[in-house]
Amino acid sequence: MIAPLPPHFIVAEDPESPPAGLAGAVVAIGNFDGVHRGHQAVIGRARALAAELGRPTAVLTFEPHPGDYFAGVPTIFRITPPAAKALALSRLGTVDGMVVRSFDSGFASLGAEDFVADVLVRRLGIAAAVVGYDFHFGKGRAGTPAYLVDAGVRHGFAVAVIDKIVADARGDLAAVSSTAVRRALEAGDVSRAATLLGRHHFVLGQVVHGEKLGRTLGFPTANLRLDPAARLAHGIYAVKVRTSSGEYGGVASYGRRPTFDNGAPLLESFLFDFSGDLYGQDIEVDFVGWIRGEERFDSADALVVRMNLDAAEARSMLAG
Repeated sequence: MIAPLPPHFIVAEDPESPPAGLAGAVVAIGNFDGVHRGHQAVIGRARALAAELGRPTAVLTFEPHPGDYFAGVPTIFRITPPAAKALALSRLGTVDGMVVRSFDSGFASLGAEDFVADVLVRRLGIAAAVVGYDFHFGKGRAGTPAYLVDAGVRHGFAVAVIDKIVADARGDLAAVSSTAVRRALEAGDVSRAATLLGRHHFVLGQVVHGEKLGRTLGFPTANLRLDPAARLAHGIYAVKVRTSSGEYGGVASYGRRPTFDNGAPLLESFLFDFSGDLYGQDIEVDFVGWIRGEERFDSADALVVRMNLDAAEARSMLAG
């Protein structure tokens, strides 16, 4: 992977007992899709409490997303699929590890008290739990923050509940939420998404072979297939691309290539000042700026003219 997790960062999946290095942790609990500024407030409170208690800090999250589990098929536009979530959490520099609990039929049937006794106490042995104001858990979402506070008293762990976080985004106060981030990305508004996330939105993936149309046009691209549930706006973006050999500015197109085949959505990134072969390699693409929506051109020559303009605008955005 081009951005390996730090060696101290622990990822534990469905542990039966407290994972080494995370036993007795202060645990922030939630889906944390996006690891946005609201999530960071919850995690920051967990870190502060962990420092007070002399304990590690961990995040407890769930896969697949509960919405996908109950729908029976992937429907949620995931801002940070599991690998991206782990990377985003590790980059905060305040989290020691991530615990992933499988959201399956057995887990879905757990009552609120069983969730506390089995997951939090037996499997993790937590010292404290930190949750957002809207956190619910257990079958039928019966568990509430107030319920968790009472359960903490009974089982001997502390509980902190974090209020709603708001961010001044383009002059209006909008609740920081995964839904708000998704809406921004669906509109191509990567600037607003960055305000809510506290960083640029990024995707990870392995470079795949495409039709090599970009090469014939003088714009060879590194291509990624995003999750089919991704609803990132189709269009042209200024990007930064991290590879095993370094970071490069670039211009990327996400969409169906209407000038040629109108096929399945593909993310095609042209890296500035790069030469080499990235096929089969894992890369990271950070979305820095929106240039324009996807268009159909009357000819390949007309497309090339516009691509040159797009590349110049991307360079300007990245320099700024």
